[in-house]
Amino acid sequence: MRHEKAGRLLDLARLLASTAEGLTLDEMAERLGVGRRTAERMRDAVREVFPQLEEVDDPPTRRFRIPSGLDGLFQAPTADELAALRGAAEMFSAQGAQTRAGALLSLEQKVLSATRAAARRRLAPDLEALLQAETIAVQAGPRPFEDETVLSAVREAVKSLSALRFRYEGGSTPGRVREVTPFGVLFGRSNYLVAAEDVQAGPRNWRLDRIHDVEVVDRPAARPEAFSLQDYADESFGIYHDEVQDVVLRITQAGADEAVRWRFHANQSVEPQADGSVLVRFRASGMLELAWHLFTWGDKVQVLAPPILRETLLEQIVLAGRAHTSGSDAGGA
Repeated sequence: MRHEKAGRLLDLARLLASTAEGLTLDEMAERLGVGRRTAERMRDAVREVFPQLEEVDDPPTRRFRIPSGLDGLFQAPTADELAALRGAAEMFSAQGAQTRAGALLSLEQKVLSATRAAARRRLAPDLEALLQAETIAVQAGPRPFEDETVLSAVREAVKSLSALRFRYEGGSTPGRVREVTPFGVLFGRSNYLVAAEDVQAGPRNWRLDRIHDVEVVDRPAARPEAFSLQDYADESFGIYHDEVQDVVLRITQAGADEAVRWRFHANQSVEPQADGSVLVRFRASGMLELAWHLFTWGDKVQVLAPPILRETLLEQIVLAGRAHTSGSDAGGA
C-alpha cells in the first residue's frame, strides 16, 4: 500500500475514534473528500486493521465508530501540529486572553506527556526550529478582558443549562444585579456574554469586564433550540447589534486586488466591475463599527448603500476633522 493511502486510512481511523455517535458512509465521504464507494472500501480496510470498529443502528442508516479510541502509536503529533498549538497559545497571550492561552498550554503538556519518548526526541529539533522561525505580529487594539472566574461561571452555566446572576457595571443602571439565561460568549476585540434577561425578548451583549460578583444560579435556563450563536454573530459587522442593513460598497481599482482577498463579512459577495473596481455586498448591523473600519480604506472605498452608513461615516469624518482643526495645540509649549 502506498504511503499516502495508508495516511488516508489513518485519517479515517482517527475520525471514527474521535466521534461518540459514529459516522455514516456519506459523512465519511464528505469529511475525506471522496466518493461513497471509496469511503466504503476505506471503511472495510480500516476494519481489517482495527477489528474493534463497530456498527451502530441509526435508522434509516448505519453509523460506524471505534469506541475504544486509538493506541498512542497512531496518535503521535507532528512538529507542525505542536507549533500551531503553541502559536495559538502565544496569540491568545499577546491579545490578553490568558485563560484560553493557559488552556492551550495545558493541552500541549498533556499531548507531549502522552507521546512516547522516542517520538518526542524525533520531534524536538523540528519543533524548536519552527518555534524560532514563527511568531505573532501583534496589532494595535484593546486588550480583551478575560477573567478566569467570570469565564468559568459562564461556561458552567452553559453546560448545566442554569441561570447566571451578576452585578453589571454598565448600561443605563450601573450596579444593578441581573439574572440571565446565557447563550454563549463572543470573543473578539472585546469579549461579550450573549444572554437574555427575558428569553422571549431575545439576547443582548454584556461586556465581560463589567460583570462582577458572578454566580451560577440553581434555576433551569436553556437558550432556545433554534438559536445559533454563529448566526447571531454574523448579523453584525462587529459586536454592536442594531437594525440589519443591506450594505453595498464600491472599492476602486486601486484597492480592488486587496478587496478580493478581504473579508468584510461572513456572508459577503464580491463582484468585479468592468472599470476594474469591485462591488462588495452583505447584510449586517453595526454601522458605526463598519464606518470606523472604512476609515482604514481611505479614498479606495465609496459607500453606495445604505444611507445611514454614509451619514455615519461622514459624521465620523467631521468629528475627526474637528478634533484636528480646532486651533488648540495640547502638545505645544
